[in-house]
Amino acid sequence: MERGKRYHTIERQTDNRFLNLYHINAIDREGKDFDYYFASRNDESHIKIRTGALEPEGIVIYAATEEESPRLVLIRQYRYPVGDYIYELPAGLIDAGETAGEAAGREMKEETGLDFTEYTGGRPFYRRPFFMGQGFTDETSAAVFGTVTGAPSDAYMEASEDIEVLFADRKKIEEILAAERVSLRGAYLMMQFLHSDGPFGFLD
Repeated sequence: MERGKRYHTIERQTDNRFLNLYHINAIDREGKDFDYYFASRNDESHIKIRTGALEPEGIVIYAATEEESPRLVLIRQYRYPVGDYIYELPAGLIDAGETAGEAAGREMKEETGLDFTEYTGGRPFYRRPFFMGQGFTDETSAAVFGTVTGAPSDAYMEASEDIEVLFADRKKIEEILAAERVSLRGAYLMMQFLHSDGPFGFLD
């Protein structure tokens, strides 16, 4: 059996402009058929099981303040699937025609009101797309690194978003990681901040 071809057919089950459910008439490693379902932001011709592409749908933004002792920009956001607030790093989707850096600047402004300047130093592989929740979605996301200036504002936030902006030093990050609900990619980037020599030292 081909490594990448373990299915007979794929059918879209829903019709939503943001996210859709797909059914795979899949084949297990013993050659038996079974049902598999996954979610995707891509249309039927662009789901990754068909294209093999690795273009990111979204970005997560690792942003530090421009201070002698930099702090990391975190958000505490209400997430409907969890029914509670979660600590995260700012993030969002890449619009058509945008670079990851351009998307980061736009999303940072929309979610926090802060102005973002991309940091492009360090090794490029830290910025390549990686899969998220690969058991149930084909979504990939890339990290963008940089600094912020300005003051937090909710003036650009959508009504469906409920976000509190925090500037967290190492002590605050340790407290959050020890006791709060945190997104996984946010947690790993917070850990990098804790152990890095300077906010971007781990990228070298």
